[in-house]
Amino acid sequence: MEQWISFARGPLFAFSLLVMILGLVRLTIIQIYSLVLRKGRRLRNVPWRKIAVDAASWVIPIRHLIPGTRFFSIASYLFHIGIIAVPLFLMDHVVLWKDFCGINLPAIGRQVGDTLTLFTIVCIVLLFGCRLFIPRLRSMSMFMDYVVLAMIFVPFASGYLASHPHVNPFPWQVMMLVHILSAELLFMAVPFTKLSHIVLFFFDRISQLHWQLRPGAGDQVAEALYGEEARV
Repeated sequence: MEQWISFARGPLFAFSLLVMILGLVRLTIIQIYSLVLRKGRRLRNVPWRKIAVDAASWVIPIRHLIPGTRFFSIASYLFHIGIIAVPLFLMDHVVLWKDFCGINLPAIGRQVGDTLTLFTIVCIVLLFGCRLFIPRLRSMSMFMDYVVLAMIFVPFASGYLASHPHVNPFPWQVMMLVHILSAELLFMAVPFTKLSHIVLFFFDRISQLHWQLRPGAGDQVAEALYGEEARV
């Protein structure tokens, strides 16, 4: 079992990290190509400052909360804090980032890490329940939304159990292997799921660029949807 853990911590971790990085770089290049090469001269008239302010407003999205989904939105926002802070800044993880990437990130203490981990697990359960039992959210949810939540739940839950033997009903080696493998599976899934918005967040917010239509395109869209009488 120790050999499996060493392999998962070493070559397999490096491979999963490489897949995630290359996949995110590819998506970023595609987005930049779409904006710069395809939009061409229309980028000159883009209100960049307004777009930047709007993107920044989503960091603390209080004014973007939609009535009827506020509980879900708040849980989702707090959940994002956990899935960013714990993998990056937990003391045990900081060592991995330094060994493999040469990045020396600030570390959070064990108690803070435990609190954030439990908080994130609770948020995952709440989000899963909201998608499952609230009709409006259930109608908007796809199968992959539930799968992604489950994929995030496993490394957080297994990591907490592995670091707390007194509440762990399974052998430590088994739980640690589950934690490492599930985290690496999540890394490799990032570029192929909604999790890719960890780097595509800005592109998601600049809809004013993506929806710049060619002259006359508005009439063509209206005609296609509602007939010729819809033309202005």
